[in-house]
Amino acid sequence: MLDPIDVKLLATLQRNAHLTAQDLGDILNLSPSQAGRRRQRLEAEGYIRAYVARLDPDKLGLTVQGFVQVQLSSHGTEQSQSFARLVSTRPEITSAWTMTGEADYLLRVFCKSLQELNALLHEIILPHPTVSRVQSQIVMAQLKYDSALPV
Repeated sequence: MLDPIDVKLLATLQRNAHLTAQDLGDILNLSPSQAGRRRQRLEAEGYIRAYVARLDPDKLGLTVQGFVQVQLSSHGTEQSQSFARLVSTRPEITSAWTMTGEADYLLRVFCKSLQELNALLHEIILPHPTVSRVQSQIVMAQLKYDSALPV
C-alpha cells in the first residue's frame, strides 16, 4: 500500500528522476536515508520500472510519427507470439498495445521520412504471415506529450 509520502515521492520523481536522496528528503520532510530507503522500496516493489531520458524526436531526425492499426488473419497463440516478436525487434515501433474493436494491435511509430514509414508498413509489417490488414494515421501535430501518471 502506498501512503501519502510514497505518492508524493512518485509524483516528484516523475518530474525529475535525478533528485538525490538529500533533495527528496528536503521535499518530503524526511532524512535523506529515509527518502532513499523509500525510493529503493518502491523500485523493488515495481512501482518504479525504470529511469529514462525523454529525447526530442525532431532533433534526432524522426520527423514522422504515426499510429498503425493492425488486424491479424488468425488469433492463435503462435500467431500472436510471432507478431509480438516482430514488434519487439523493430526500433521504429516505440509502443504497442493489444486492442479491443476492429484492430488487434495499435503501434506507435517514429520514422525519419514517409519513405521509411512506407517501407516499414509494406516490407516488414504487411508481409508478416498473420497480418491481414494495416491502417496508418500520420500525426500532424502533437498537442500533449507523454506526461506523468496521475498519482
